[in-house]
Amino acid sequence: MSYDPGALHAALAAAVGDDSGLIAELRFAFMESAERQLDLLGRARCDANWSLAAWRLKGLAASFGLTGLMVLADEAAETAPGDPRALRRLRDALDMLKQN
Repeated sequence: MSYDPGALHAALAAAVGDDSGLIAELRFAFMESAERQLDLLGRARCDANWSLAAWRLKGLAASFGLTGLMVLADEAAETAPGDPRALRRLRDALDMLKQN
């Protein structure tokens, strides 16, 4: 699955226009929230906590139209807590989003 780091910027620009300061603030808030959910996924030891963090990450991604991240979060929700492949794929996706 490929990721377009520009997709987040485009979604933010569509929401707030050309205000680069506001785009930067919203981008920071998005990444902070996504990182928090990924951290919760990494620490989850039961199905309920794992699924909740994955669904929150999926919802966050949906808010910004990041379909690739939505798919990964949805797939993670269907795996066992702590699934290393799911965590690695989500980490890679967030790292790609940071690049823009």
